[in-house]
Amino acid sequence: QSGKWDTVGTGKYLEGGKVAGGQLVDQRFCPRIVEGELRMNMIGDTCTGIIHKKPKAGGISAVGGTGSIYTYYAPDAPEFENLMADFSGKNLPTLMANLDLHNEPLPLWWTADFINSDPGTPGTPCTIDKWIVGEFNCSCVGISKCAAAYCQADSPNASFFDIPVKDLMEATYLGNLMGQKAAGILDACKTKAPSPAAARIINRIEAVKSAVTMGVLSQEEAGSMMAKLFDV
Repeated sequence: QSGKWDTVGTGKYLEGGKVAGGQLVDQRFCPRIVEGELRMNMIGDTCTGIIHKKPKAGGISAVGGTGSIYTYYAPDAPEFENLMADFSGKNLPTLMANLDLHNEPLPLWWTADFINSDPGTPGTPCTIDKWIVGEFNCSCVGISKCAAAYCQADSPNASFFDIPVKDLMEATYLGNLMGQKAAGILDACKTKAPSPAAARIINRIEAVKSAVTMGVLSQEEAGSMMAKLFDV
C-alpha cells in the first residue's frame, strides 16, 4: 500500500479551460530517471556547462538539498557529444518558434534538463542514445558554483566570501557572459517592433505615467498599479 498522502493543493488543473490557464502536461515516465538527469546550463544560445544530477538512492528527484550527487562536465564533453550536436544544431534555432514565441529571444539564463529514454532497465547498458527534455527552466535557475554562499541549517552565516576562488572566477565569467548576451538582446530590440505581449505592457506603463503627470494618480497609486502589472 502507498499509505496516506496529504496535500494543500486543490487540484482542478483544467478548471476554466485554456482561457483561465488550465493545463495538464502529459509526459511519459522514463525509468532511467533514477540514474540521473543531464542539465545543460544555458546563457542564450551558449551552453556553459553540463551537470549530471543523480538522485539520492531510492529517489527520483535531484534538486539541491536532497542528497543528490552532482557531476560537472564541460559543454564539449565527449560523453554527450551527440546530444549536444542535436540540441544546439537542430533544436535551438527553432525552439522559441516551436513554443509559439516567434518574436522572443532565448532566455538569458536558463536550463534544459534531459532524461535518458533508453527503454532498458535502470542500471543495464543502453541500447540507444536517446534523450528527451523533462523541462526547460528559466524561472529559478541558480549558479551552482555559488552554492557555498547558500545558507542552510548547518551554515546559517554562509556568504559570498565563502565561495572558493576558482568557483568565484567561473561565476564571474558567467555573469559577464550574461551581460554580453543581454546587451545583444537589447541592441536587437532597437531594430524590431516589440511582441504583442510586450507592446501591451509598454502601453500600460505609458498610460500610468501619463496619469501621474496629469495628476489623475498619485505616486503611491501608480506604484501599486505597477506592482500589479508585474505581479510583484
